[in-house]
Amino acid sequence: MSVLTAHKILIGSAVAMFLGYGIWEFLRYPDPGGMGALLRGSLSAAAAVGLGVYLRTLFHRGGWTEHVRGSSIPKG
Repeated sequence: MSVLTAHKILIGSAVAMFLGYGIWEFLRYPDPGGMGALLRGSLSAAAAVGLGVYLRTLFHRGGWTEHVRGSSIPKG
């Protein structure tokens, strides 16, 4: 498994966890969680969207290989 594949798996699982936590907090909003639950749910949803966009760009651009091709980093 390459580092890029591991990175995609970890970012994908973080997106899933942020979404799950955000939904859980939104469901707690009417209870005693109140405005704090709404704020935490909103921040979690924003983090999931941000990481999702980042993950999508990794899949579309092929990761970091585009930035490394012309550099002097030794391969091997």
